[in-house]
Amino acid sequence: MSDSEDPEASATIEARLREQEYFRPPTKFVGQANATDPAIHDELDEFPDGFERYAELLDWDESWDQTFDGSNPPFFEWFVGGKLNASYNCVDRHLEERKNQTALLWEGTDGEQENITYQDLYRRVNEMAAALRAQGVEEDDVVTVHLPMVPALPITMLACARIGAPHSVVFAGFSAQALAERVDSAQSDYIVTIDGYYRRGDFLEHIEKTDDALKQTDRDPTVLQWNRHDEAKADVDDDYVEVDSLLEEHALETVEPVSRDAEDPLFLMYTSGTTGKPKGCQHRTGGYLAYAAATSKNVLDIKPEDTYWCAADIGWITGHSYIVYGPLALGTTSVMYEDTPDHPHKGRIWEIAEKYDVDIFHTSPTAVRMFMKWGEEYPESYDFDFRHMTTVGEPIQPEAWLWYYKHIGDEDAVIVDTWWQTETGGHLITNLPALDDMKPGSAGKPAPGIKPALVDDQGEKLPEASGQAGNLIIERPWPSMLQTVYGNDERFISTYWEDFSDTDSDDWTDWNYKAGDGAVQAQDGYWRILGRLDDVMNVAGHRLGTMELESAVSEVEAVAEAAVAPRKDAEKGEVPDVYVILREGVERSDAVKADIVGAVEEEIGKFARPANVIFVDELPKTRSGKIMRRLLEEISNGEELGDTTTLRDPSVPEQIREQIHGD
Repeated sequence: MSDSEDPEASATIEARLREQEYFRPPTKFVGQANATDPAIHDELDEFPDGFERYAELLDWDESWDQTFDGSNPPFFEWFVGGKLNASYNCVDRHLEERKNQTALLWEGTDGEQENITYQDLYRRVNEMAAALRAQGVEEDDVVTVHLPMVPALPITMLACARIGAPHSVVFAGFSAQALAERVDSAQSDYIVTIDGYYRRGDFLEHIEKTDDALKQTDRDPTVLQWNRHDEAKADVDDDYVEVDSLLEEHALETVEPVSRDAEDPLFLMYTSGTTGKPKGCQHRTGGYLAYAAATSKNVLDIKPEDTYWCAADIGWITGHSYIVYGPLALGTTSVMYEDTPDHPHKGRIWEIAEKYDVDIFHTSPTAVRMFMKWGEEYPESYDFDFRHMTTVGEPIQPEAWLWYYKHIGDEDAVIVDTWWQTETGGHLITNLPALDDMKPGSAGKPAPGIKPALVDDQGEKLPEASGQAGNLIIERPWPSMLQTVYGNDERFISTYWEDFSDTDSDDWTDWNYKAGDGAVQAQDGYWRILGRLDDVMNVAGHRLGTMELESAVSEVEAVAEAAVAPRKDAEKGEVPDVYVILREGVERSDAVKADIVGAVEEEIGKFARPANVIFVDELPKTRSGKIMRRLLEEISNGEELGDTTTLRDPSVPEQIREQIHGD
């Protein structure tokens, strides 16, 4: 039976989380912020011309003739006729004023460090661009980049952008199979990799994944291999081209930045592929870079004189937009860290923040919950002072928000949560930090110029600010949205547009972007994201998002992290199983289980009472830190475990399954 045939399945998603109090931005923050004029919302609402103020943050070789072309929906075009180069905008244009300013502060394992100025970055990007050209890379060739968090990664990306070759960065933690799939999908004839890198202080022979991927791909790409040290520490194939030798051959060479059309692709970013084949989200040069720069300025409040740290991995869209392109386009100093947050100790993040006097800290709710689990004594041991903190990647529960605010921000920093996606290229729902009050658990208001809305499962629009939850759509295009799914326009339309659009219409206003998330807009206009629609369960006719159930569980002080999965039930349809990691020092007990059950009954209702509370040591997470609830659902229902290749630790779900089922 389809959802449309099942009256319970088509019921509106329910949102039962309690409303939270507001927190005012400190006066001192408001006094220095980049965006302090509420009129920015009105200016950006002048569609599409309002977005020109974003494009004006960049240097253009040729100005655009038309801000927006919606004549061929959903293949929208931005800043039509304009020409620019992303590498030039991130490096060259800063040299006159700040060539000796640090662009990247790289912290390696066990205190190894590099201070890369904008002049250094210019030299190194040019040499790498010359090296790529010497190996035959031409404009529009897709270069697959499989590198960890070392300076070689942003240098390679900017070198590709300099010569007009779109890059396809594959997260270093992904498997050989994932690398091969992405090489094949992008029809890439070049792979840039490295001999190895450090994780928890141990050297990992990363090159082995390339060796294995070449056995699985249908192509015969040229492999360019960086060394983590002066000499390779891993066994490297003689056929691979050593980058260090190439750079010596092209020392001090300069490469003229290729003038790219605003609509020319800058990069591909593949989704994780947890369901089906990975999708290559194709992002344009002009609109993407303009939006990344503008949101870095207005949402992250970045200034050139700041030291800013986004503790994400560049292998994900957050690292592309808010480590590389956005901050460097603004000419700021960014921190990069190679190793894990708890190596060699659980205060490592705060130690680095103190060392570099970081002003702005950008992390994920997953990381915040991890810091909570470790305890506040770790951040309290270091002297750092963030003025602004942000979160990204998934909804943040109020409990985690309040802990972050108190123990990391010292109740003196502004926090913004941000909702966006690989496909959106930049923040779409988020407060501007000096203009809007903070509300724990809420992503905030729409970013300037963005028009979100909610529809039911039949596509009927729900009333605004009604507190009624539904399917999140974006009604109007924006500059950083994906152009298409690489090589598959049909999949682009079927995945993101056809469910809630009139796909027979040539009028762009009839096309609505489907986010795939459930959300609710409260009466105050603030938006709360309820999680992926495939993370919704139907409990006795009530459709509940896992985020709100997990938020209720997280109200229990003993809980460090929780994940909820639906268990099939003959009477209720589905009931929640709760998988819980306890804070350090807390013993597993029936009393804690009772507290968890009581919290769900109080916050959500007795109908949502968990069927089981299961204490675990770890949760199954992808390498980007997202919980794979699908695997927990399979465990709860005694089903065979599906694909675990994208997990950080593929053994975790099997361990949980054995714990529960004993076989």
